[in-house]
Amino acid sequence: MKGIVIKSTGSWTTVRLSDGTQLDCKLKGQFRIRDIKHTNPVAIGDKVDVAFSDQDSHAMIVNIDTRDNYIIRKATKLSKVSHIIAANLDYAYLVITLAHPRTSNGFIDRFLVTATGYFIPAGLIFNKIDLHSKEEEQTLKTLQLIYEAAGYPCYSVSALHGDGVEILREVLKDKLNLFSGHSGSGKSALIKAIDPELNPKTGMISGMHKKGKHTTTFAEMYELTGGGFIVDTPGIKEFGLIDFEKSEIPRCFPEMDRLLHLCQYKNCSHTHEPGCAVKSGIDNGTVSRLRYNSYLSILNDR
Repeated sequence: MKGIVIKSTGSWTTVRLSDGTQLDCKLKGQFRIRDIKHTNPVAIGDKVDVAFSDQDSHAMIVNIDTRDNYIIRKATKLSKVSHIIAANLDYAYLVITLAHPRTSNGFIDRFLVTATGYFIPAGLIFNKIDLHSKEEEQTLKTLQLIYEAAGYPCYSVSALHGDGVEILREVLKDKLNLFSGHSGSGKSALIKAIDPELNPKTGMISGMHKKGKHTTTFAEMYELTGGGFIVDTPGIKEFGLIDFEKSEIPRCFPEMDRLLHLCQYKNCSHTHEPGCAVKSGIDNGTVSRLRYNSYLSILNDR
């Protein structure tokens, strides 16, 4: 039987079959040792084959199809092992809050670099616009201009009041979408606003630290009433890049990638070389200084 993984807790994996039936499955042992670079051999969005064995009463995942794409992050800050967040995605969205909690520009850009590097179209969803001060409203406009110019669609929403939700609902329709972001950014509340039939866990913001509390323990895929799916992920504090060479980083910044062929040197690092089209782009406004600073930070981590 063919199906798609909609939840994985480590011990059990829930698979949605083509007829909509959901099965709790065990993972065949061979997959646990086949690829030790990843902490999870099966991920949300994986297309799998499921069968019942003569020895076991429960279903087993006996095959994992080759992934069209996947998005990963470091398993821990010090680890070289990666964790596959989800696979076979049509779109990956980062849910952003400008305050309570604040999403840093560095976090945004590391998410976008990872999505772009793994060939997943990405976009930004700015949530909690109902809480914005005048200064934050201006910051939002500036960020939207920067990221839309780079090629990333941006959406402004309020999960609480429903502002912008209808547009987002249409954008997500009939696609497999990932929602990621910090705890407290309102991912689960936004999913419920998009489809009131769904009931993902929501939490409160810590008053002392102005940070979100983890409410989603495992990534889980939800089927939208109007068509399509959303993968809700646990809140992420940091987004560590893995499996990227220094030379690959510029190509994961679309506004820089468009200029690379104009640089004087083919192997230009865009840091100190003469005749660098990227640095000229900063001067003429085609490359954001904010984004360029993120590039330098990521480059220094390699």
